[in-house]
Amino acid sequence: MNNNLLLEISEKFGTPTYVYSAEKIQDQYQKLYNSFQPLNVKLHYALKALNNSNILKLLKHEGAGLDAVSLEEIHLGLRAGFTPDKIMYTPNCVAFDEIKEAVKLGVFINLDNLTMLEKFGQEYGHSVGCCIRINPHIMAGGNANISVGHIDSKFGISIHQVRHIERIVDNYNMKVIGLHMHTGSDILDADVFLRGADLLYDIASLFPNLEFMDFGSGFKVPYKEGDMHTDMAKIGKKITESFVKFCQSYGRELELWFEPGKYIVSEAGKLLVKTNVVKQTTSTVFVGVNSGQNHLLRPVLYNAYHRIENISNLDGEQKLYSIVGNICESDTLGYDRFLSEVKEGDILSIANAGAYGFSMSNQYNARLRPAEVLIYQNKAHLIRKREELEDIFRNEVQLELFTKEVEIE
Repeated sequence: MNNNLLLEISEKFGTPTYVYSAEKIQDQYQKLYNSFQPLNVKLHYALKALNNSNILKLLKHEGAGLDAVSLEEIHLGLRAGFTPDKIMYTPNCVAFDEIKEAVKLGVFINLDNLTMLEKFGQEYGHSVGCCIRINPHIMAGGNANISVGHIDSKFGISIHQVRHIERIVDNYNMKVIGLHMHTGSDILDADVFLRGADLLYDIASLFPNLEFMDFGSGFKVPYKEGDMHTDMAKIGKKITESFVKFCQSYGRELELWFEPGKYIVSEAGKLLVKTNVVKQTTSTVFVGVNSGQNHLLRPVLYNAYHRIENISNLDGEQKLYSIVGNICESDTLGYDRFLSEVKEGDILSIANAGAYGFSMSNQYNARLRPAEVLIYQNKAHLIRKREELEDIFRNEVQLELFTKEVEIE
């Protein structure tokens, strides 16, 4: 993104503000899609990463479907113009009533535990097709917080429970149309996908009505200069070759699904923040900004690295700072970073804020959530207004109880 445009945006819309590049989102989508040609590939964008309806409409225009994990996300997708057949619903630890409501809405249902699988069979039998999420017991990404396919994960039905799955499916004459796995995030090696894929290939013969396989996502994007990232050309070639062979042995061509979120939008987003104070202690020089973990939770939650630049003084002398927020909590956004000299009022740009920035933001300390701006064809468009104080107490119910005068004897 052009830094002069970012400074103009900070002046026009204020800070903190999330800024997204439509062009980068489009480029990432097409790069991923083209990596698996000539397969019949369907990309279902994981809208938990960034769910602004304008972003969803942009991706719909590119040909994407959606991966939703709640009824509310389903409704966001429908509101953005997606038809139900373009939405995959993958719930976790929800009540069966929520799954029934999703069936009424007409979306694909992805079941990730035996109890819900059996209830689904009892309720719908062969009349409604479903997908089954398998836990392959594979550690991916090197971080237990973002790996969801290991043996202690709450997600999916264990690969060792396939015989139990088979009994339930046969007993209720269920129509299983898809098999799904998702091992985690920040995957660099195609072998992680291929190991999981081989497990799905091995059990596919138990399900004669398959229409697709969903390999989840987890492709790694770079967070700093020289950072490792997924080589999509290499990984795409290996997965494509593997899937072609499987389809030949299965007897027909299936669709190959992925559900990328972070890969599509992470690098497309920046969080613009303003420097409130430069505070020197006995050991550290802190840059205190008008944001914090309430707007970018990943550094605290995952110890994630986000590149930070002082775009108000790009050519200034490099000095060592720790960038912290204005929240009454430890909310360091970056430890020991070399930045061009920072002064009060300077605008800092925090990279990779497109994924899990606004969608994980909150109102802790009664701070307001930022505005969102989309750069489309080199023009900045406001796509979400900054919250106002009224948004904090909008749903409060005032009790008369505490407004009456208390008599003192």
